[in-house]
Amino acid sequence: MTTRLKNITLRLAGASLMVATAATVATAPVPAIAQDSAAEARLKKIEAEVRALQRKVFPGGDGKFFEPQIAPGTQGTATATPTINSGVPATTAVTDILVRLDALEAQLQSLTARSEEQANALAQMEARLAALETAANAPLAAVPATTAPALPTPQPAATVAAATTPAPKPAVTTPASAPTLTPAPKPAPATTPPPAATPSAARLAAVQAIAKPQTADAGDDEYSYGFRLWSAGFFPEARQQLTKFVEQYPNHTRISFGRNLLGRAFLDDKMPKEAAQWFLKNYQANKAGDRAPDSLLYLGASMIAMNDTKRACIALAEFADTYPLIASGRLANEFQATRAKVKCS
Repeated sequence: MTTRLKNITLRLAGASLMVATAATVATAPVPAIAQDSAAEARLKKIEAEVRALQRKVFPGGDGKFFEPQIAPGTQGTATATPTINSGVPATTAVTDILVRLDALEAQLQSLTARSEEQANALAQMEARLAALETAANAPLAAVPATTAPALPTPQPAATVAAATTPAPKPAVTTPASAPTLTPAPKPAPATTPPPAATPSAARLAAVQAIAKPQTADAGDDEYSYGFRLWSAGFFPEARQQLTKFVEQYPNHTRISFGRNLLGRAFLDDKMPKEAAQWFLKNYQANKAGDRAPDSLLYLGASMIAMNDTKRACIALAEFADTYPLIASGRLANEFQATRAKVKCS
């Protein structure tokens, strides 16, 4: 009996020592690293084992000394609780960000290189265009001053029509009685006005047969009427009408068409000097105009008609460089035909 009591006393002392040790561990200051989930799991495991040891030292299910926390059939609960690093490693998100940053940097370098290449190409194109303009404008600008007279102002219909029927010189210098003395059919009768003063009835009827449009856009009506006169071959009347349009509607959307067609009315009437003046003016006024390419091409044609090969080649070269798409598209046939008429070095 005494031996058994002694053994119980020794067990109680050992259990008290273990409880004190566990309490010391539980109440000691936890360092910063103890906040980690692994350390927390280990601490819970030690506490569970201490409680289990207490129940072994003080057996009994009546709950007199300790509350039973490990019931039969739940022995694996304490050991199953600690689960360390069950999720995705913390470094995966950082690695993904670094990979994406590397990809973005590579794309940015590619875009920067491409942008620099395009900027360099654009700068070369601008430099080339500036050189062409400098080389071309100097000789071309001299055309109106040296070879092309001033543009005639609009004249009455009778005066313009008179230009189409040449007045016989003998009618001006021959006395009034000359027609009755000479059998030549050229002079007009002295008692009637000179035929050059008024257009023929047939021409007047033909011009009057061309209807003038009547729409809400008065400027477009003026241009369209001039275009119809030019299409019908009445070049003096077309020049008069187109000059009226250019002077009265300088800001109209058709102004590039009007100046170019006015030059065509001179060129088609064998007047290349006056035509060159209007073609050059239309091109220099707005190089992005609707008919600026046409004017530059026909400026070269005007120079060819004037036997000015140097200026013709300059105009054709500038046309090919400034409007490459139009030179190979809408005006390809006209460009090839004009360039075949002159030999440029």
